[in-house]
Amino acid sequence: MFTVKAFTFSPVQENTYILYNEQKKAFIIDPGCYFEEERDELASFLEQTELQPIQLLNTHCHLDHVFGNKWIYETFGLELHLHANEKQVLDFAPASGLMWNLPFDNYNGPLHWLNEGDEIEMGDDKLTVLFTPGHAPGHVCFYCEAQHFVIGGDVLFRQSIGRTDLPGGDYDTLINSIRTKLFVLPDETMVYSGHGPATTIGYEKRNNPFLV
Repeated sequence: MFTVKAFTFSPVQENTYILYNEQKKAFIIDPGCYFEEERDELASFLEQTELQPIQLLNTHCHLDHVFGNKWIYETFGLELHLHANEKQVLDFAPASGLMWNLPFDNYNGPLHWLNEGDEIEMGDDKLTVLFTPGHAPGHVCFYCEAQHFVIGGDVLFRQSIGRTDLPGGDYDTLINSIRTKLFVLPDETMVYSGHGPATTIGYEKRNNPFLV
């Protein structure tokens, strides 16, 4: 069974997630740790809980979700898994960082492509990849059917949705992704978003002003 641990990092207040199981294995998803003290906080948690990170995953590659990729690679030896359509977004992230006055060193290690329907396993537990473009051209979500939760990145927020005015974004595509990939999940499915509090599919069906 997965345990979900969230951290909120950087001036952009991005949610970084660690998923781990009883065997002390861990996935690191969207490491947004920008400052050294944030990296120390993440490393301390892994050390104190005696976790072994085994995979680095990005829902998408906007700068706030990739600040820590290089550090994770250099510290734990984890190579990056992402959708192929996010390669261009990853490459642009340092330039975007300069525009936000948040310079950083980008990940430049090997890349492994994620596709719709892929299953990412950790012992008896697994995540299924959902292809959910619109906020970013290669955005994916990670769905755990057994435990009724999804790591949703910046697709769906509590009573809001991801912005679509960045390069590669498209409003109609995003709405379609939400309706066809997320709103078909059970209402009790917990959504762990890339920013802000968690929500549920049922709550957003009833209350999200962009989708009701």
